[in-house]
Amino acid sequence: MTPCRWDVIITRLMRAKIVNWVRKEVARAKSEGIVLGLSGGVDSGLVAALSKEAVGKKNVLALVLPIYSHPGDMRDAKAIAKKLGIKIKIVNLTPAYNNLLKVLPEAGDLAKANLKPRLRMLTLYYFANKLNYLVCGTGNKPEFMTGYFTKYGDGGADIFPIAGLLKREVRALAKGFGLPENIIHRIPTAGLWPGQTDEGEMGITYLELDDILARMEKRQKQILPKEKVNKVKRLMQRSEHKRMPAKACIIRSRPENRIPLGHG
Repeated sequence: MTPCRWDVIITRLMRAKIVNWVRKEVARAKSEGIVLGLSGGVDSGLVAALSKEAVGKKNVLALVLPIYSHPGDMRDAKAIAKKLGIKIKIVNLTPAYNNLLKVLPEAGDLAKANLKPRLRMLTLYYFANKLNYLVCGTGNKPEFMTGYFTKYGDGGADIFPIAGLLKREVRALAKGFGLPENIIHRIPTAGLWPGQTDEGEMGITYLELDDILARMEKRQKQILPKEKVNKVKRLMQRSEHKRMPAKACIIRSRPENRIPLGHG
């Protein structure tokens, strides 16, 4: 069997596994469908395609949630929705974002930028509550492992179908669904500010991240420069709190239960 043919089989198995998993999660939650944010990128495009296959196109709602977004994002999101035949709704959150900034104290650029994915998250959950849908996250494995997501923003969802996929695997599955080539190979960006790109902000390419993470998982020798590998390890360590549930202080026994009662 040729390596190319083997790659095709592995990709099909991944697709089937994810689709079955999504279907089971929706059924287990007694939900009626899936809502997701459609940015126009390959990750959200793939999640939309997987969701459609899992629960049917009538039970998937794609929300386009611009906040000073590039016009091309909406164009590509509409193209994906049309290709898949799924429902799409545009909710312009720019006015809400501006009004929030008016009532909040002045802060740095990062705090302002992180408001955008958090506003999108609350909008997704509004529709999820309205329709009894699950919120479907669109983060991939490199983003998940390095913490390249906003806590309680794009990191806030009920299920994450592609959190186990490397970027190259995301693109392979998206190609299998017939998503447009320009979207599959679009420069990844979270759209946090004009000109922002994922790789530019992280300081490492997805190609490098894929290789480092794959070798870590298989316990293989790293071939990229040590500083790159150490950078990924630091990102993983610093973002561990993002992948964990919020910590709660548990009181297992009350002080009054330990006071001797005496005999008198």
